[in-house]
Amino acid sequence: MKEKSTRYRQYSEHLVKKFGEKVYKLPVNLPGTCPNRDGKVGRGGCIFCDEEGAGFECLSNSLSVKEQLAENKTFFKKRFNAHKFIAYFQAFTNTYLPLEQFTENMRAACIDPDIVGISVSTRPDCVNDAYLDFLLNLQQERGNLDINIELGLQTVNYHTLKKINRGHTLAEFVDAVSRIKSRNFEICVHLILNLPWDNLTDVIENAKLLSALKVDYVKLHSLYVVTNTPLGDMYRRGEFTLISLEEYIKRVGTFLEYLDPEIVIQRLVGKGPQERTLFNNWGTSWWRIKVMVEDYLEEKNTYQGRYFDYLNGKALR
Repeated sequence: MKEKSTRYRQYSEHLVKKFGEKVYKLPVNLPGTCPNRDGKVGRGGCIFCDEEGAGFECLSNSLSVKEQLAENKTFFKKRFNAHKFIAYFQAFTNTYLPLEQFTENMRAACIDPDIVGISVSTRPDCVNDAYLDFLLNLQQERGNLDINIELGLQTVNYHTLKKINRGHTLAEFVDAVSRIKSRNFEICVHLILNLPWDNLTDVIENAKLLSALKVDYVKLHSLYVVTNTPLGDMYRRGEFTLISLEEYIKRVGTFLEYLDPEIVIQRLVGKGPQERTLFNNWGTSWWRIKVMVEDYLEEKNTYQGRYFDYLNGKALR
């Protein structure tokens, strides 16, 4: 029987194999927006997104890139005796900044020789050749700089993408993956597995598409509901229901079963903000949910990639 740790590809173990020791992400929070907020493609943003974007756990965005990295690095070195780090540009849509500002931010992160990688969070409709070419040049200048792009997709169901006011369709995501892959950068995709308008079929198709596109990493989230957002208003009015925790565990397990076993899992469930939420992880800690998923895999004697048999002309085999 497989051990718990081998039933899916864990990010922490992957980093140790890749860099020879533990590597820690240093979050960077910069002032910004996205084209789905300022009117470029829409207004109000995704229905679940609040004013902080994804930066609720970050330092103040009034600090410079250098200051944030230095403060976070000091903390991780003291607490974990860490030596290698990835600069994680986490909040909002980093490639939606003007190119000149974007280049300044990226170069500021590369000054410290202990920074072995850069992770850039963005949207599929904000992946542009000019930004990618700059990153490629920066990588070549540094020699061994590891670069990955985090794409918020949330679901492959294009009807749900419209429902949550995502502002882009599936086509933009496929195009972004193609452009990033052409530079040999790694890709991490964010998915929400309990969107009220998705079912288990969508969960399986999420796994199949990411496998077919050969992405490198996946971050799974559960939907949290924040006050003073369109989703929060809908929740109060009872316009949708959320699946149970048990169903979420099943969805994660099913997703893993259909996912290419080479794809690394960075996260099985997100933390979500502690304040101003109407719903957040069924009132359970993210760590407990992670353990529940691992227990589910063990109890079912299943694992990542169990049903990964659908590519390369399955009907011909």
